[in-house]
Amino acid sequence: MKRLLSFVLTCLLGLSFSSVTTAQGYQRRQSFNRNWHFKLNAGEGWQSPAKSDAGWRVLNLPHDWSIEGNFSKDNPATPGGGALPGGTGWYRKTFTVPTESIGKLVFIDFDGVYHRSEVWINGHYLGKRPNGYISFRYDLTPYLKYGTAKNLIAVKVDNSKQPNSRWYSGSGIYRNVWLTTTSKIHVPQSGTFVSTPWVTPARARTNVRTTVTNQSGTPALVTLNTVIYSPQGAAVSKASVKKTIAAGASPQIEQTLEVLNPLLWSVSHPALYKVVSKVIVNNQTLDTYETPLGIRTFKFDVQSGFSLNGQPLQIRGVCNHHDLGALGSAFNTRAAERQLEILKAMGCNAIRTSHNPPAPELLDLCDRMGFILMDEAFDMWKKQKNPFDYHLDWDQWHRKDLEDMIRRDRNHPSVFIWSVGNEIQEQWGDEKKGDTTGRVIARELVSIVKALDTTRAITTANNEINEWNNLIKSNAFALVGYNYNHKAWAGFSKRWPGKKFIVTESTSALQTRGHYDLIPFDTIRRWPEAWDKPIKGGGNPDFTVSAYDHVSAPWGSTHEESLIELNKNSHVSGMFVWTGFDYLGEPTPYPWPARSSYFGIIDLAGFPKDIYYLYQSAWTDKPVLHIYPHWNWKQGDTVDVVAYYNNADEVELFLNEQSQGTKAKQGDRMHVKWRVPFTPGTLRAISRKDGKNVLSSEVKTAGKPAKIQLVADRDTINADGNDLSFITAQVLDGDGNTVPTASNLLRFKVTGEGFLNATDNGNPTSHERFKSADRKAFNGLALAIIQSQYKAGKIHIEAVSEGLESAVIDIESK
Repeated sequence: MKRLLSFVLTCLLGLSFSSVTTAQGYQRRQSFNRNWHFKLNAGEGWQSPAKSDAGWRVLNLPHDWSIEGNFSKDNPATPGGGALPGGTGWYRKTFTVPTESIGKLVFIDFDGVYHRSEVWINGHYLGKRPNGYISFRYDLTPYLKYGTAKNLIAVKVDNSKQPNSRWYSGSGIYRNVWLTTTSKIHVPQSGTFVSTPWVTPARARTNVRTTVTNQSGTPALVTLNTVIYSPQGAAVSKASVKKTIAAGASPQIEQTLEVLNPLLWSVSHPALYKVVSKVIVNNQTLDTYETPLGIRTFKFDVQSGFSLNGQPLQIRGVCNHHDLGALGSAFNTRAAERQLEILKAMGCNAIRTSHNPPAPELLDLCDRMGFILMDEAFDMWKKQKNPFDYHLDWDQWHRKDLEDMIRRDRNHPSVFIWSVGNEIQEQWGDEKKGDTTGRVIARELVSIVKALDTTRAITTANNEINEWNNLIKSNAFALVGYNYNHKAWAGFSKRWPGKKFIVTESTSALQTRGHYDLIPFDTIRRWPEAWDKPIKGGGNPDFTVSAYDHVSAPWGSTHEESLIELNKNSHVSGMFVWTGFDYLGEPTPYPWPARSSYFGIIDLAGFPKDIYYLYQSAWTDKPVLHIYPHWNWKQGDTVDVVAYYNNADEVELFLNEQSQGTKAKQGDRMHVKWRVPFTPGTLRAISRKDGKNVLSSEVKTAGKPAKIQLVADRDTINADGNDLSFITAQVLDGDGNTVPTASNLLRFKVTGEGFLNATDNGNPTSHERFKSADRKAFNGLALAIIQSQYKAGKIHIEAVSEGLESAVIDIESK
């Protein structure tokens, strides 16, 4: 049953490699995540089967050892890399291979290992992969033992040379690992390419190119049957071809199939078809391979921006790093899905994978949930940003890494843009001295992409927008990306005539959730540029930043400023806000003790900041009325009260039922505000349209902390050892109001068929270990992440704190 459920889930997510059982009775692809032995800084030589790892820690993958450590400014990663430890880790796993696999091929697939990994099987060296974000495969077949004999996989992961990243990278085998078994005649990894070159409402022409490799040692007459299945599971188109394939050959076979009355993939209705390829020899199916298919057309236009399926669409995106907050870089599908759900509810329809290839499952989720994806390859080319970063491996590995990314990801309908670089140092070069390296590399990378995929736009994210930018001057890119420079968006077409335009990175505004400085809301402040110097120009001694939308980095803008410019300029295809979520590392604007960013619309724990509701009011049709800040102040304070709203003409504010006036948005403004002398009680806002009430929203003065309340995002999870429930702990007063300044120390206790994976509170300066059961509330909130075991049953969660009434909640693992 578990295998069947796994297969069903895989089909739903549209995985390129499905866990199907072939006609010969073996499972093509199996999870290889369980029961690895791990040791950090164990020394050398652990690839040898003669050495015993008894006493090593036993764990399941994905695993990030850095997130388990203690924060310290002295860790080699530096606060810019998250202030967590690196080192060198060894992973070992013993396993058996059934005799039924004799005569077949067995591969191990790593979705991502950070970084500089080396792999051995039974003492035989398989290879290394320096890039920590790329997926890769090794053939185990020549070195395997079968039956009851034990095989040993050993993986060395070297993240000791730091700093090597401008953000938190994590360390270890932090994405999924798979064991893939195939016939000697099969479709190889990333062996299909599906495109829809011609689409009308009546029919879609689907081009399917399938590579079939013959490693059997003799020529074979192969039948390739290809079937397209609808989102409902019905076969809607078929094709078949026969071809004799020579021994050792891997020809690409092209087939054209038509889908009548196609359901189009869009951000609002992401219809997913499935292409199933069967390799048949002598009437026996030797291999079955699945590929996702989304039928859609899109266009970037010099004047009108972006359109999807013939309809104008503004790309409303965010940039996200790969960490999952308190889980670190250890990928978890549910954690990524939760992030996307929160963003979708905000009105976000696009993700930029800053600044590296993502986990494959993120693309699956974007396919299924309807997100446009900018898939990014590199943060640097030949010129370094950190002493030990990818520039050291550029010459040897960049072509292989880029080709592997394009092949892996090109079948995902969510991928609309390839980005081959972010803020690349080769943007600059003295042309008079012949330094045009940026142009040469740009043209090379675009040629690599186009050799594998001509169906998508290619760009780079440029923070240099002037006429000497070597990347733009290369003329390799029809789509030009700007990072920031919001005042230059309107004049883009004059500077770069004939080019199409996307804002690859915008805003860089700064907030701490739930903290407010009582300066006038409309006073826009640019934070000082000296990030590594003592705080200047109004930095707070507790390292907070006001959650009013009036603070940004000097190169950026407030959220409202960027939104206004986006809405004013129809030639702008869209923008990707920096960032959707706070992320570990790069603690702008503060130095240590800050260890994570302040840029997110949503904090590290997944709690929305107030600015979230500005986007929700601008990017959704859902009725929105949000007022802030909290209403716990001192007598004599005068407070800016701000409202974000939509679907209404005006908002009236009341304090203790006394009207503070009615306001409506003026000009380009996307908010209304009142300056209100503080008096304890209740703030209540009412939005109206045509004189009728639409929504009401209120904030009350809270009393002293009295009790805890626990709220689960899901009360039923899967007993698969991976699923998660995110439990929000709120500190309430006696009347049930959240206490907005509460910082009580909470302790979480979990019993039953689950365990406490991590805790968080969204505070960028908290140095509590994420794996700790103790967590201070931050501005009234904390988070506990509960993970299932492999057995169904009840999971009981309790939160206690001295002086507060405790709270309990039960969830089911099924």
